Amino acid sequence: MNKLTGRDFTEETEPFQLFASWFEAAQKSEPNDPNAMALATVDADGLPNVRMVLLKAVEDSTFVFYSNSESAKGQELQANMKAAAVLHWKSLRRQVRFRGPVTLASDTEADAYFASRALQSRLGAWASQQSRPLESRFALEAAVAKYAARFALGGVPRPPHWIGYKIAPVYLEFWSDGAFRLHDRIAFRRPTPQEPWRKERLYP
Repeated sequence: MNKLTGRDFTEETEPFQLFASWFEAAQKSEPNDPNAMALATVDADGLPNVRMVLLKAVEDSTFVFYSNSESAKGQELQANMKAAAVLHWKSLRRQVRFRGPVTLASDTEADAYFASRALQSRLGAWASQQSRPLESRFALEAAVAKYAARFALGGVPRPPHWIGYKIAPVYLEFWSDGAFRLHDRIAFRRPTPQEPWRKERLYP
C-alpha cells in the first residue's frame, strides 16, 4: 500500500508521482541519505561500473545528480551518455530502479546547486582529482588548504569540471517486498523519453 494515500501502489499510472510519494516516505523513515542511489555506467570495454551518488533533484521528468566530469563516471558518461540507477530503502522494504539517456544540466542550474553546498564541500570539489591516484591523505588535505587560501577573500565558484547530469528514464520499476519473496514489481516502459509510458506487472 502507498502509506501516504492508502492506495495500492500497483494502481498508480504516473511513475513520477509514485516516485514522489515513495521518496517522501523514505525521507521520513531512512536513517541516512534517503537520496543515495547506486549509479551504473560502462567503460570503453563495455564493463559496468557502479558507485553510490546522491540524487539531488527530480525535475522535468529527469533524475538529477552532480559529479566531477573528469572522474571515472564522468569520462564513461562522456563516451556513452546512458546510465542506470537504483534507490533501495531498507526501512520501507522498497526499491526503485531506472535507466535511460543522460543529458547535462545547464550551467545556471549547476551554479545554483553548487552555491548551496557547504563551504568545505565546495573546496573539496576543487581539491579532489576524483578517481585518480592519491599519494597520501596529507596531499588531499594540503590541496583543500590551498584552495581555502585561494578563495579566502571571496566566494568559491563552481569548478568548470563539476557539472550536473540528468537521467531521463525509459524504464522505471517499483519493487515492494512481499512475504516468501513474492514481491510486487511494477514496471513503466517507453521507447524514448518523449513517448507515453506502458505499465506492466512483473513476476518477482
